[in-house]
Amino acid sequence: MGMKKVKLEIVGLSYSQTQSGAYALVLGESTGTRRLPIIIGGFEAQAIAIELEKMTPSRPLTHDLFKAFSETFDITVSEVLIYNLVEGIFYAKLICHDSTRDVEIDARTSDAIALAVRFNCPIFTYEFILKSAGIVLDDETAGITSNVGHEPELKEEEVNKEEGYKGKSTEELKNLLQTALDEEQYETASRIRDELNNRKKS
Repeated sequence: MGMKKVKLEIVGLSYSQTQSGAYALVLGESTGTRRLPIIIGGFEAQAIAIELEKMTPSRPLTHDLFKAFSETFDITVSEVLIYNLVEGIFYAKLICHDSTRDVEIDARTSDAIALAVRFNCPIFTYEFILKSAGIVLDDETAGITSNVGHEPELKEEEVNKEEGYKGKSTEELKNLLQTALDEEQYETASRIRDELNNRKKS
């Protein structure tokens, strides 16, 4: 295979500006300025955010379960490869190994990334994918352009409740955050945390 692999890092996760209820996961090349934005659903976005921010869910989420299951049977995910882009959809696979063999398993890109952060394994893509879907973000335009690859099966989620949070005191928000975490409302928790973080900045 003469295809050049490029290592990617997770650069950011934000609300998609083009699709309501969806998130933009932005991957960036480790050694360059190109970014690969991927539109993913809220559930997968939460699964990635929770692990990135080291929040501990009260019970294992699906991706935590997958990791526990794999490790129980001595299987490790050693690499995630985003290997194709067809009609705006990214294709990914997990490179797994047990003590004797290497196996490739197909996965949705968002699931693959949620597992990459849990197994702490590198994420790669091919140069041709970065060439066709990569964008260079200057600092001013942190917004994501709209010709972004995405994943199928996005559900329309309820319109965000941010406006309601702005009227609440910081103390109230902290209590709401704790309740949201206790009730496994990670989407809500992340929005409340965003509002709290914004207050810190201002």
